[in-house]
Amino acid sequence: MKSNKKIKNIFLTASFIGLLSVTSCVNDLEREPITDITSANVYKDFGNYPNLLAKLYGGLAMGGQVSGDGANYPDTDINGINGGFSQYTRLMYTMNVISTDEAVIAWNDGNLHTIHKMTWDSSNEFISALYYRIFTEIAFCNEFLRNVTDEKLAENNITGDNLAQAKLMRTEARFLRAQSYYHALDMFGNVPFVKEDYLPGSVNPPQRIERAALFNFVEQELLACSNDLKDPKANVYGRADKAAAWSLLARLYLNASVYTGTQRNNDCITYCNKVIGAGYSLKPKYGDLFLADNNVNNPEAIFSINFDGVNTQTNGGTTYLVHAAIGGSMQASDYGVNGGWGGLRTTKAFVAKFPANGADKRGNFFTTDQNLEINDLGSFNDGYAFVKFKNIKSNGAAGADKTWVEADIPLYRLADIYLMYAEATLRGGNGSLATAISYVNQLRERAYGNASGDVTSINLDFILDERSRELSWEMTRRTDLIRFGKFTTGDYLWPWKGNVKDGKAVENFRNLFPIPAKDLVANPNLIQNPGY
Repeated sequence: MKSNKKIKNIFLTASFIGLLSVTSCVNDLEREPITDITSANVYKDFGNYPNLLAKLYGGLAMGGQVSGDGANYPDTDINGINGGFSQYTRLMYTMNVISTDEAVIAWNDGNLHTIHKMTWDSSNEFISALYYRIFTEIAFCNEFLRNVTDEKLAENNITGDNLAQAKLMRTEARFLRAQSYYHALDMFGNVPFVKEDYLPGSVNPPQRIERAALFNFVEQELLACSNDLKDPKANVYGRADKAAAWSLLARLYLNASVYTGTQRNNDCITYCNKVIGAGYSLKPKYGDLFLADNNVNNPEAIFSINFDGVNTQTNGGTTYLVHAAIGGSMQASDYGVNGGWGGLRTTKAFVAKFPANGADKRGNFFTTDQNLEINDLGSFNDGYAFVKFKNIKSNGAAGADKTWVEADIPLYRLADIYLMYAEATLRGGNGSLATAISYVNQLRERAYGNASGDVTSINLDFILDERSRELSWEMTRRTDLIRFGKFTTGDYLWPWKGNVKDGKAVENFRNLFPIPAKDLVANPNLIQNPGY
């Protein structure tokens, strides 16, 4: 059984105590006390700690306090948008994949259509939902950290093995907070900044932190966590270990030139090598990485967001990624679910990255009755469908529930580490080019089933395309395109970029998303990102 369980409501109250310190715009956050329980007594009993920590991990998987969401499940962590639309990875996918060549969506919900067209503004409710989702997660982590200091643990008489476990949980909370601050740094740049010493109810709004300073904070937090987390693969599946911290450090350093103006390729290679040396290996079949039982015998997974189809029921997560990608002539039962939502497809620019003969099995396109050209973004039949995740197990059986998908979402896996090592080496880092080529060929041999896809040389453009082939729909594409100078510019175009059928360059300020307009009104310390 996967580790993310439905969390009892009684234990969620303490996490909600700190919610109003998420950002300055308190009216955009929902706080609904369940009982009179407070952190003062919840943290006295170590038996509550696992559920309190589970809320921090659950904040990445679920939209609120209960399974399910939508009209019948209005209980969400943030208001103004339901739990399914505002689930963490669904919003991450929207901003980092739908904004690129890897996906378009047929729906016209609110301002969703502006994301692929790259015409969004500071009133976009999906951008705002991601912003508040990130800072809600940070608030949950801060509340936990506020109550597990050495002083608090001593005051609550947490001793012995319980004390050791509590300190480990504290480090995991620091990692999760650093990870969300990384997402804020990557997508919003200069943002409000609060740690556990910023108390709920403070009359002073949070200060604004510059992007480079936030980079330094995330770096130092991850370095500290990498010393104190459990060794690689020693923690419970779905909980962070040292390799998770190393992986995020590698990603942070690979993008350092974007965030700070200074390249950190040697550091990226250092932490890639730490992960590689920890004994991970590639899963033999690429498609098995995205099945309903991808938590079983997966030597490639470093850190994932877990779903089980029973206790984690949300219209976000992999439920969204499977259902929304099914439409037209596709049979939902082939993917282990009971219906398709007719939303997600991909563009011909992405299709063109794969050999036309289908030799690269990562290019798993459904083309029957689908048009390669996208004349109408609102028509599911325009654009090839793309199959990534399935609610089917490796033995062919469907997942536990045909509505709620149980495949996990990998945030960090070995293939990404191999590709980061190769790119950092090509960018002048101190890695071995021969080793980088061997890592790339391992990925291609898995994709092709033999050595026919092997390469003898690589360059940066090849690595960008290989990242798209290997990591498609895994929420890295926008960041990759920005790092290569191709997200907003005319150097690379895809259908409907800039709201033009054949694509056009857009303003460079769109490399960052806007700070929500409401937060600017509420917090005078904030400054809108240029261009908005």
